[in-house]
Amino acid sequence: MSLTMERVGDDLNSFGNYKYRILENGRLIAHYWHDYRGDEHGIDFLNGTSELWPVGRMIEFVEGGGPEPLTLSEKAVAYLNSKLGR
Repeated sequence: MSLTMERVGDDLNSFGNYKYRILENGRLIAHYWHDYRGDEHGIDFLNGTSELWPVGRMIEFVEGGGPEPLTLSEKAVAYLNSKLGR
């Protein structure tokens, strides 16, 4: 199983939320978002459930940024696997 994330949209509002798709083997399984400072973040699963602060802080869910591509952390992958019943 391969879990990846990709940013939604190209327009970034300096003070808006950043939105991402979380994919499993290229298939959408959830939407993830965080605010511009990373203070707030949450995940919305396709089954209608949502959670705020899924693994603690945003920087514990997402790795990379700047010149590096964004990826899911090990904690995020473990969290997603548990939510998906794996």
